[in-house]
Amino acid sequence: MNAWLTENRITASVAEFQPGSGIEKLKLRFDIVKLRNALKEAQKYVVDLGAGFGAIPLTRRPLSSRTSNTDAATDSDLIGRYYLRPDATYEEVARDEVVDEFEFSELIPEFEGTYFETLHQELSKRFPIGRMRVMLKEPLTCNSWHRDPEPRLHIPIITNPGSLFVINHHVTHLPADGSVYFTDTRAYHMAMNGGEQPRVHIVAALPLKYST
Repeated sequence: MNAWLTENRITASVAEFQPGSGIEKLKLRFDIVKLRNALKEAQKYVVDLGAGFGAIPLTRRPLSSRTSNTDAATDSDLIGRYYLRPDATYEEVARDEVVDEFEFSELIPEFEGTYFETLHQELSKRFPIGRMRVMLKEPLTCNSWHRDPEPRLHIPIITNPGSLFVINHHVTHLPADGSVYFTDTRAYHMAMNGGEQPRVHIVAALPLKYST
């Protein structure tokens, strides 16, 4: 223990990306200035999800796939099915409704002509893209330890060194420099913002054939 205590444990790596099981940085990067400008214009579309969380839906179901003619996003559109072990029984339970990610193929018209449209087009050339949302997390908040039915892409727009992503017990920071990160969120994971500024990521689901 004494040898351990004499080592300098303060390192610059806390503000860098550290690859690990279930998360990697892709060879793909977008213009972070244009992303932040698009975010400024989109602030009026933020949906308050409570507990320090917000979302801006960027994609939707085409009219033929909707259960109603309204353009409003439902709670299930913004959250959707996830799994967690919420108590001392350690039993896994499902939360919220199943979402067919393949249906979310249409960019919301308000974002046509913006850099979000460019982003959606470029991602769609490379991956099957389902729900694409801007996810906002206020300072000193975190979400549940959970898993999703499908993997996700993360593109940080605004962050700070205290914003961390935990997956398969691996912890890393994701810098906001336009990089795209693959996260296999079928594994248990969580995100936290331990800093003093908001954390904002674009999160795009990668649809898989759903099974319960």
